Amino acid sequence: MRGTAMMLTALSIALLPAAAGAQERSAAVFDFELHDTSRADPLKAPDAEHRSRMTQASERLRARLAESGRFKIVDIAPVTAEAHASNLQACGGCDVTFADRIGADLSVTGTVNKISNLILNMMIFVRDAKTGDNVAVMQAEMRGDTDESWLRAVDWLVRNRLLAAAGAPR
Repeated sequence: MRGTAMMLTALSIALLPAAAGAQERSAAVFDFELHDTSRADPLKAPDAEHRSRMTQASERLRARLAESGRFKIVDIAPVTAEAHASNLQACGGCDVTFADRIGADLSVTGTVNKISNLILNMMIFVRDAKTGDNVAVMQAEMRGDTDESWLRAVDWLVRNRLLAAAGAPR
């Protein structure tokens, strides 16, 4: 796991400068998805508490990207039903198709992998909506399954990975 984390961090740092050079790219920011292997049935739909956390984290990600002045957030309402019906990490690039369909330059997706109530991992993926190529991949380990830990992880990833590679103000 540690080797994967180091590789993803290096990948995100290597790929971000090219993306950061462009000013205000449009982004379709899809809702976070939860992969909860701490439960007896990991395929069971998330409970109300986790649905709320996914919504809060998604809204925070959209807000932080918009506040940066580098991203114009595209309304995903026209494809929300299809996106929610798909596993965006395993659908073979449907996130890119959805983003392109609504006129976005980038597709932004995120997952939270819950191993236990104490150990979680948040990942954010930024892909080019025309080519499907990864623009950035970033992750953060979280301790504690709380609203605060999820929102802090989003803030940290945006500030220290997505925007920091281009020297954006913190």
